[in-house]
Order: sequence, then structure tokens, then C-alpha cells
Amino acid sequence: MSALRIALFVCGALMANAARADAPDGATLARQGNGHGVAPCMACHAADGGGQAAAGFPRLAGLPQAYLRKQLNDFANGSRVNATMQPVASGLTNVERDAVAAYYAKLPVPSTTLPAAASNGNAQLAQTLATRGRWSKGMPACEQCHGPGGMGVGDHFPPLAGQSALYLSNQLHAWQQGARRNDPLQLMQTVAGKLSEADIAAISAWYAVQPATLTKESQP
Repeated sequence: MSALRIALFVCGALMANAARADAPDGATLARQGNGHGVAPCMACHAADGGGQAAAGFPRLAGLPQAYLRKQLNDFANGSRVNATMQPVASGLTNVERDAVAAYYAKLPVPSTTLPAAASNGNAQLAQTLATRGRWSKGMPACEQCHGPGGMGVGDHFPPLAGQSALYLSNQLHAWQQGARRNDPLQLMQTVAGKLSEADIAAISAWYAVQPATLTKESQP
């Protein structure tokens, strides 16, 4: 190998190492923030990414990377409104958003104690909405987009199972009120607009107690 090739090889290796050193680390951002005004993600979403049910902060662990990345973009551009998340998302660079999304997508779904199930009447209503919809009002079943049991489908239809009832209820109200408008083809705005308060309470409570991961018995 000529001296020139050796020099180019060494230079390239040094540049690659420098790039890796400068690349943001998702775990560090989650635990410590970015040092430029953005607080640690774990302050709201917990150390394991499981969220805080009582406060309505959602689980991030195990959600699709592309979905998480899009939500950060949407918080920053205002198509999804949240007073806490907008300054956080706006304070992250593009590469930092990539790093955070990749980090949480790879985290395992935490094992948590599920809340008490909804009453029989509410559970029956919720299961009907989840699996059959209400076609008399042109409302499809939740699982047609979010999959059986609310396990999620692809990068645009996130898991509902195992998210807290408060978070799910807050999001359905946000769709209704136009505070959230970042859905594909305005599907969720349309669906949420056809739900009553009783519907929202029932479906939120029902999905909150569905298992967030497949059990051995339920795996295909």
C-alpha cells in the first residue's frame, strides 16, 4: 500500500471515529437531556420508557421508530399540540430526534401491573367499538387500523394496548378538538368526532388493560 493510500485510510478512520464521537446518544438524551435546555425524557416517561399512567405520560418503549420520529417532528411544527412536548421537540436537533426515537424503539416493553378492568357494560361497549366499530355512523373498528388487541400496525398506527386510560382519553379528546391533527388522511379526527364521552371512557379503559406484548398463548 502506497504512503498516500495509507494516509487516506488513516484520515478516513479518524474522521469516522470523530463522527461517531459527535453523534448524539439516545440513552444519554433520555437520561440527561441534551445540555442545551432540553430536559431528560425519563423525567416524564420514566427510566424504563414505560410512562407515568397517573399523569397521562405515555409509554414510549417499544413503539415504532418511524412513529416516534414523526411525533417529535409534529410536536415541533405544531401539528400536534402539547405544552410540555413542543419545547422539548423544538430544542432537539434532527440527529437528536433520530437518536431518541431509535433508543426508545429498541427498549423492551416494561412489565407493569395492569389497572382493574372496566365494568362489564363498559367493557362490552368498548369491545364492540374495538372489534366491530359502529357502521351505522360510518365508524370503523379500532382494530382495522391498530390491529387485533390494539397491538399496532406498521409505523403510522401505533399500539394502543397497555397505554394508560388517561393518555388514550386525552388523545381522543385532542383529535376531537383539533389540538392533534397529524393523522394519515384525517382518519382519527373523523373517528374521534363520532365518539361520545361514554365511548371515549369505555374504549380508553378497555385498551389500557389489554396486554402490550403477545403472550405465548396468543402468538401465531
